[in-house]
Parts: sequence; C-alpha cells; structure tokens
Amino acid sequence: MNLRVFKKDIEYFVGEFIDDCALFVALNPSKDSDEIATIIDEAVDLYNELKQKANHPEGNKRAFYSNLTKEMFEKIDALCEKLSAVVSK
Repeated sequence: MNLRVFKKDIEYFVGEFIDDCALFVALNPSKDSDEIATIIDEAVDLYNELKQKANHPEGNKRAFYSNLTKEMFEKIDALCEKLSAVVSK
C-alpha cells in the first residue's frame, strides 16, 4: 500500500462514517442530535490526526503504515459503537 492509497482510505472510511451520522440525524429529527454532533466532531478529529500522522512517518515506513491502518480501523470501530449506542436509545 502506498501513501496515496492510504490517504484515500482515510477519506473514504471516515467520510462514510460521517455520512452515516448525518443520515441518522436526517431520518430521525426527533432524536437528540447534540450527541451525534459530538461523535461527528470526534470523527473529524480522527481524520485530521490520521492525515497528520500519515504525512510524518516514523521509523520503518511499512510497519508504521501497517500500524496506522490498524489504528484507523480500531478507532472507527469505537466511533461506530458510540453511534450504535446513541441510535439504540
């Protein structure tokens, strides 16, 4: 995997998550959207953090990007769990 593909993956996965949040708010206007806004803010922060880390690799690049990919999926999963908790209320 090269850097260009990894950056596109960051944009795709975080963007899709934010789209899911926005879709939930649009389909459920009676639900509290403040919690969703907080989750979206966390996703934007994750996006910025991952882009910053991707632009400044440390040590062995292959291992660095492998670990960064793993970190991205773990953090997106955590955000999905937060969204699921809000949706199930």
